[in-house]
Amino acid sequence: MTYRRYIVVKSIVVVDMQNDFIDGSLGTKEAQEMLPRLKEKLQNVVEKGSAELIFTMDTHGEDYLNTQEGKKLPVEHCIKGTQGWKITDELSEFLDKAKAVVEKPTFGSMELIKHLQNTDEVELVGLCTDICVISNALLIKAAYPEVKVSVDEQCCAGVTPESHTNALEAMKMCQIEIVG
Repeated sequence: MTYRRYIVVKSIVVVDMQNDFIDGSLGTKEAQEMLPRLKEKLQNVVEKGSAELIFTMDTHGEDYLNTQEGKKLPVEHCIKGTQGWKITDELSEFLDKAKAVVEKPTFGSMELIKHLQNTDEVELVGLCTDICVISNALLIKAAYPEVKVSVDEQCCAGVTPESHTNALEAMKMCQIEIVG
């Protein structure tokens, strides 16, 4: 008789940990305060080899203010190639350990979904809970309804503390587990 060993493949999606969202044009105190917790979490994951890392990067062009998003949020941010677009130096050591770095022109990423095809479990961390984290969590849950999807609330930050909490509650209602 042959036994097959089943290995659970877990991915941690690090959403938009870019300078503009931490201490740049759209930065917040909450994002800055969360960063050390996220760095410690990623160090533990890498040391244990317990999950694959995937980073996303909000990526806009010079014409951002002429886009639909730019007209509704007229604050230039994450313009490709700028300092604000780059992943924060505190987490840059993890980039070369990542399975993928996905540039995305909007909140959610269909490209990210492709990188999660053989994943059994997905945990999201990063910024902003109430925009890009929730958008990607819902896309992942829709694409892979039987995959366990979770969000670490201690390793995320929203535009405001209230919108962070509201996003977590909305994700709970959509069967996304809130951990941390």
